[in-house]
Amino acid sequence: MSQNLKVKENDMAASKGGSASAAGVRGVFSHMKYEHLIAGVSGGVTSSVVLHPLDLIKVRFAVNDGRASMPQYNSIRNALVTIYKQEGVRGLYRGVVPNVWGSGTAWGLYFLFYNTTKTWIQGGDPNLQLSWPMHMGAAAEAGVLTLFLTNPLWVVKTRLCTQYGNEKPLYNGMVDCFNKIYKAEGIQGMYKGLVPGMFGVSHGAIQFMVYEEMKNWYNNYRGTVLSTRMSTFEYLFFAAASKLVAASVTYPYQVVRARLQDHHHNYAGTMDCVSKTWRYEGIRGFYKGVGPYFLHVVPNICLVFQGYEWVTYLLFNEPSGEGWEGS
Repeated sequence: MSQNLKVKENDMAASKGGSASAAGVRGVFSHMKYEHLIAGVSGGVTSSVVLHPLDLIKVRFAVNDGRASMPQYNSIRNALVTIYKQEGVRGLYRGVVPNVWGSGTAWGLYFLFYNTTKTWIQGGDPNLQLSWPMHMGAAAEAGVLTLFLTNPLWVVKTRLCTQYGNEKPLYNGMVDCFNKIYKAEGIQGMYKGLVPGMFGVSHGAIQFMVYEEMKNWYNNYRGTVLSTRMSTFEYLFFAAASKLVAASVTYPYQVVRARLQDHHHNYAGTMDCVSKTWRYEGIRGFYKGVGPYFLHVVPNICLVFQGYEWVTYLLFNEPSGEGWEGS
């Protein structure tokens, strides 16, 4: 009799545990607003179309280790002029289709996941101030989920961006590139650069932490609640400053990821790429392409913000205020 009672108690406890777990999952999803996804996609697509040439140049500088046979550029201006002369305007927009898909999807998912996680932690109270580890945790979670869903698009983008005008094209567009990578390299080929990409999750985590801490400090300084609406300039300043801090600290992972994804190189893995870059190029090798990256990243964050803010206004029928969390 007592044994049966214990079994029933255990079953009830397990049932309660399962119910609590299910309630927790439902609680997270209850804070999910797809308006953030749509607004993020809009901002990401806009910035990608406008700024793709700078992104292209950043990739080409990053993969150039001085040993593989590829065009050499002396400066950003020289790269723009050379690519235009050799490949035309079309050359400046090589890889733009997967970049638009990748950036739009990545920004949309990042905004969605981050805002959902943050709102869930706050219990739906936008004025609840979170600690910096909580901000970093929410951003890291959003980054990991986004990376796993979008990595194949970044591989395709890199492959198309590194098709030079002086060689026979290996891929005839995004779909052809997807098919050929999958047939030749399998699913593993689609996830090249995933390991350094995981390190790159720290980029978003650092940026969001810096952004949130700067915003919280500013609101505390002026004695206002956290959800107080700020001016466009203030949002832009905090977003750009946090982006530059994160980029300065984490940029080397982008070089390693791009080289692993480029079809002109054949590294045994992440550590092999890191080792050879250090051996042949030193610390400077890990910062190749940082110039065009910085020129790209500030207007990029501004365009993403403007696009996100505008679409959020239309969808929520009011300025998003605290709802905007730039990345």
